[in-house]
Amino acid sequence: MLRTYVRLRGTASRTAADARLCHDLLHMPRTVLIVDDHPSFRASARALLESAGFDVVGEAADGASAIDAIGELDPSIVLLDVSLPDMNGFDLCAEICCGEGAIPDVILVSSRDRADYGELVTTSAARGFVPKGELSGDVIDALLS
Repeated sequence: MLRTYVRLRGTASRTAADARLCHDLLHMPRTVLIVDDHPSFRASARALLESAGFDVVGEAADGASAIDAIGELDPSIVLLDVSLPDMNGFDLCAEICCGEGAIPDVILVSSRDRADYGELVTTSAARGFVPKGELSGDVIDALLS
């Protein structure tokens, strides 16, 4: 466990410092890259996630831009549309999750239902799938816990 000691009096000082540190780690901003070819969805998702406490660090409109943005921005979460103009979101998810260095949590989104993709969702390396109409901070939190 990472400990930070604060100069206060008594044994409770160390405990209080540990509790503050633990609280701070639990509430660190979660950085998000939104990957979708529709600017209106990216804007809506950004507003929704930022209002839920997420830090949206960037947006990408296609797979190639997403790969570049992941390398530059190092997001902890990638909200990834299944249908992109230059590549399949499932293939991009595999590429992201098999990369080197810090690997972000990938959450797949689509305007279609999960059932439309069959086993592709469950066999992917993504943390989960969310229909675009059901996107919320609580849903993302539930998938990440």
